[in-house]
Amino acid sequence: MNWRVMKTAAAAALALGCATAGAQTVEVMHWWTSGGEGAAVGVLKKDLETRGVKWVDMAVAGGGGEAAMTALRARAVAGNPPTAAQLLGMAVTDWGNEGFLGDLNDVATKEGWDKVVPPALQRFAKFDGKWVAVPVNIHRPHWLWMNAKIFNDNGLKPPTTWDEFNAVADKLKAKGITPVAMGGQPWQEATAWEGIVLGMGGPDFYRKAVIEADPASLKSATMVKVFDQMRKIRGYVDRNFAGRDWNLATSMVIKGEAGMQLMGDWAKGEVISAKLTPGKEILCAVAPGTQGSYLFNTDFFAMFKVGADRRPAQLTMASAVMNPSFQEAFNLAKGSIPARSDVSGDKFDECGKKSIADLKTATAASHVYGSLAHGHAQPAAIQRAYLDVITKHFNSDMGSKAATEALAQAVLAAK
Repeated sequence: MNWRVMKTAAAAALALGCATAGAQTVEVMHWWTSGGEGAAVGVLKKDLETRGVKWVDMAVAGGGGEAAMTALRARAVAGNPPTAAQLLGMAVTDWGNEGFLGDLNDVATKEGWDKVVPPALQRFAKFDGKWVAVPVNIHRPHWLWMNAKIFNDNGLKPPTTWDEFNAVADKLKAKGITPVAMGGQPWQEATAWEGIVLGMGGPDFYRKAVIEADPASLKSATMVKVFDQMRKIRGYVDRNFAGRDWNLATSMVIKGEAGMQLMGDWAKGEVISAKLTPGKEILCAVAPGTQGSYLFNTDFFAMFKVGADRRPAQLTMASAVMNPSFQEAFNLAKGSIPARSDVSGDKFDECGKKSIADLKTATAASHVYGSLAHGHAQPAAIQRAYLDVITKHFNSDMGSKAATEALAQAVLAAK
C-alpha cells in the first residue's frame, strides 16, 4: 500500500475510532467479510448484545488480512487502537513485543483457560506469561474440497497420494473440466505448497524445512519434488486465477465449475452458507499424504491496551469468546473447530468431526505444527521470504532446482 492510501486509511480509522469509543462498546477490527465468515461474526455480535455490549464493526476486506494489518498499524501508532483485533499467531507475539497488548490474566485464571486451551495455542495467546489474546478457533489449512457430482459422474475417488491427485486432475482436464480452483495470491499458493511439503516429505520433513528452516532440507531432493508438484498444479488451474479471492475459488467448486480446491476449512463456511452439506455435495479429505499429521492456524482476538472506561466491555468480550456455547456456535458457522478441548463435537458435520478426531491423533503422535502460510510457523519477515519464492516459481518458468536454491538463500537472508 502506498503512503497516500495509508494516510487516508489512518485518517478514516482514527475518525471511526473517535466516534465509536465508549463504555460497553467493543470496536473490533477483522477481515471476515465473505458470506460464511460474516455469518460466523454475527454469532459473536448477537452473543455480546445479550450481555449488554455493542459491537462496532471495523471489517477490512482481504482474505489474508494484509489490508487489515495496515489499518491496525495506523490506529495503534496514532494512539487509538481498537478494543480487539483479529490476529494470527506470530502477529500476536509481534504486537506483544511492541507493548500494545493488554492483560487478560484475571479473567483467564477465573475461568480456567489454562486447562482447556491446547498448549500449541497458548504459545501464541500468551506473552511474558500473561494472556493477551483469546483463541476463537482451530483451522486446518491442508484440506482438499471436491465437487461430489463431478467425481461421481466421472467415476473418481478422493486422492490419497499426489500421484492419485495428478491422475484425477488429468482425467478432469481431458473432460474439459477445470481440475483445480485457485486464486493467484501468495498466501493461497503457499497454502497448497505447505500441504505438499507435509504430504510428500512427512511431518519430520515439514518440521525441518518449515518450522526450523533447515537449509539442507530447503535445498533437498524432496523439496525439488515439492516444487515439481506445484508446477503440475499450475497446469491444472484456469487462465483467470490471478488475483482471485479464495471464496470465489470455493464457489467454483460449489457451482461445479471446477473439480477440486486445496484450501483450509474456512471453505466449509462457504459450503454451509450455500445451503450445502460438507461431506455430501462437497466432499472433504485431507491433502494427499498428510493423513496422521495436523497443520493448524488459529484466529485470535488480541486485546489492546485501552482506557479504563473500555476495559469492562473488553473483558466481557474475552469471556464471551471463550464461552463453550459460543465456541460451538461460532465454529459450526465458520467451518473450523473449537479452540477449547472440552467442547463436544456432536453437532459438527462429517468434516468437522474428522478434524477433531485427527487433531487428537496427531497430538498424541506429536505431529501438530503451525501453518507457514497462515502465520504460525515463522516470523513475518521469514514467512515473506518463503512466500516470495513460492509465488515467483508458481507464476514464472523458474525451475524446481532453482526454486530450492532461491528459497534457501531468501530464508537465510531474512533471518
